[in-house]
Amino acid sequence: MNDDLKDWLEMLRSPDVNDRLVAVKTLQHLGDEETTDALIIALKDEHAAVQKIAISALWEIAEPVGIPALIECLNSTDTDVRTEAASALNDLVTQNDLLLLLDKLQSHDLNTQLNILVLLRKIHDIQSLPDILPFLTSKTPELREAAITTLRYINQLEKCPQALDLIFDESALVRRAAALTLGHLQDTQVITILAQALTNDSDWQVRRNAAKSLAIHENQQATSALEIALSDEHWQVRKSAAQALQTIPDIRVIPRLIQALTDEYADVRKEAVIALGNLAHPDVINPLQQALDDPDKEVSIQAQRAIQKIKTDRIVSREQ
Repeated sequence: MNDDLKDWLEMLRSPDVNDRLVAVKTLQHLGDEETTDALIIALKDEHAAVQKIAISALWEIAEPVGIPALIECLNSTDTDVRTEAASALNDLVTQNDLLLLLDKLQSHDLNTQLNILVLLRKIHDIQSLPDILPFLTSKTPELREAAITTLRYINQLEKCPQALDLIFDESALVRRAAALTLGHLQDTQVITILAQALTNDSDWQVRRNAAKSLAIHENQQATSALEIALSDEHWQVRKSAAQALQTIPDIRVIPRLIQALTDEYADVRKEAVIALGNLAHPDVINPLQQALDDPDKEVSIQAQRAIQKIKTDRIVSREQ
C-alpha cells in the first residue's frame, strides 16, 4: 500500500465520522484495486453512511476478494446497508461463489438467508437444491416464499414433490409464489393442484398465477377449471384464464368465451377474442364479427385479425 493510501486508511480510524466519510469518499474516487482492503475495513465502520459508500466503491471496483465482506453486510441492522450490499452482490456473484453462498445460507440471520436465496437465482445451479429444500418448511413465511420462488430459477429442475404442498400454504404470499413455480415443474399432480387452486383459492392473485401456470403446461385436463375461471369475480383471473385457453384450444369452451366478449373489462374481451380465433370454428365467426364494433379499439383489431386468421386457415385447408 502506497503512502497516500496509508494516510486515508489512517483517517478511516478517526473518531470523527466526517473524517471517515472524507476518507472513504476519496477511496471511492480513486477506484483503484489497491483500495479494496481499505474499503473492506470501512465496511465495519459504526456509521451506516460510511458503510454504504464503501459498498458502492467495492461494487464499482468489482474485485472478487470483496464478495465475502459484502455478504457479511447482509446481516446489517441498517436496511439501506443491506439493500446496497444485496444490489452489489447481485451484480458481482458468479458460479465461483456458489459454495460460499451455500455456506452463508446456513447462518441463523433472517436477512442473510433471504438475500442469499435471492442471489442463488442468478446462479441457477441445481447443486443448490439440497440447501434450498429445508426452507420450504421454514416457520417463517418470508423464507418459504423466497425458497419456492428460487426453485423457479434452478436449471434442470423438473420435479420437486416437496414444493407441491406450498400451493396450500397458510400464507397467501407463499401460495402466490408456489402457483407460479408449479408452472415450471412436471410432477404428475401439478395440473390437478393448479386447477384446484384456480377454482378454490380465496386469494385472486393465487388464482391468476395458477391460470398463468396452466397456460405454460398447455394441458387439456385444465380446460374445465379454466372455463370456470372465465366467470371469476376478479377480472385479472378472467383475463389469465382466457389467455390460457388460447394455448389449449377446446370447442367445449366456445359458449363461455362468447359470453366473455361482453365482459366489462376490455382486456378480458381482447383475450377471449384471441382464444376464439385460435379455435377456428365456424360457430365463432358471428360473435367475432360483432366484436368488430367493440368500443375498445384493440378488441376490434384483434377480432379482425381472428376473422382473417380463420379465413386464411380455411383456404389453406381446402387447398390441401
